[in-house]
Amino acid sequence: EEDPAAAFLAQQESEIAGIENDEGFSILDSGEIPVSLQGDGVTDAVMNGDFYQDINGPTDGYAAISHADRLQAEPESIRKWREEQRTRLEMLDENSAKQETEWKEKATKELEEWYFRQEELLQKTKANNRAAEEAFVSDVEETSPGTEWERVARLCDFNPKSSKQAKDVSRMRSVLISLKQSP
Repeated sequence: EEDPAAAFLAQQESEIAGIENDEGFSILDSGEIPVSLQGDGVTDAVMNGDFYQDINGPTDGYAAISHADRLQAEPESIRKWREEQRTRLEMLDENSAKQETEWKEKATKELEEWYFRQEELLQKTKANNRAAEEAFVSDVEETSPGTEWERVARLCDFNPKSSKQAKDVSRMRSVLISLKQSP
C-alpha cells in the first residue's frame, strides 16, 4: 500500500528538480532551444493539461491526497463520536424548534392581550374626553352676569404647594383671590 503523502512529496520533488535543471534558461544564453523543450507537433496542440485527460484518477496533487484520505477508513472511536454528535445535534435542533414555536405562541398571546388592553384604554380615554367636552361645553354656554370670576376661579389653582411652575406667581394668585372675594 503506497502512502499518498509520500507519493505527493515525490511528485513535488520531481517538479522542483525539473525547474532547477535550468534547461529553459539555456535558451537565453545560446539562443538554441533544448531538445526537451522542443515541440513535436502533438504536445504543441495540447493546452492546459488536455493531454492528461485520458489518465484515470485526479491529475492535481491536492485532489489525489483528498481522494486517498476519503478512501482511508475512519477509526471506530471517531465514527462513533460523529454518530453521537449527529444525534445530539438533531435533538438540540428539535428542542430549539419546539422552543421557538412555544415562544412564538406565547408572543402572539401577549401581543393579543396588549392590543386588547390598548383598545380598552383607548375606549376609556374616549369616554373621559367626551364627558370632559360635554362638561366644558355646558360651562361655556352657561353665561350669566356676575359669574365670570367664579369661572376664572375654577380654572385657577390656588394651592401654592401644588404648583409645579418654577416662576413665582404668588402676586397674581393674591390678585385673583382679592377679585374673587370682591367682584
